[in-house]
Amino acid sequence: MATGKKSPLAQVKDLFKNKEALVDHLLGKLELGDASKDDVKARLLAASNKKLLRLLEVASEVKEKYGSSEKLAETVAKAVGKAKDQAYVAKVAQLAKRSPARVLDLLKSATRN
Repeated sequence: MATGKKSPLAQVKDLFKNKEALVDHLLGKLELGDASKDDVKARLLAASNKKLLRLLEVASEVKEKYGSSEKLAETVAKAVGKAKDQAYVAKVAQLAKRSPARVLDLLKSATRN
């Protein structure tokens, strides 16, 4: 292979030795809500390595930069100019709990303009 980028499997093996260790690390970073840890672990083990690496990247960025999905939602509302609209903030906070990657992308596009 002439490309310098490693496959997702090689990245998982380099960073965590195996997929289960990556999933265990992810469980510590994710907000599970009402779901049980065992159910989430089973679903994550069935996901592809590429998806797990993307999820790790997003979860790490949310935790490091914003602290929680609620603070991420508040930051998005400020960036869009709807910080005083409580219904909008609540809706974005709900979305951030389900799909933090989508809200993070929304924030990046709002701050780009």
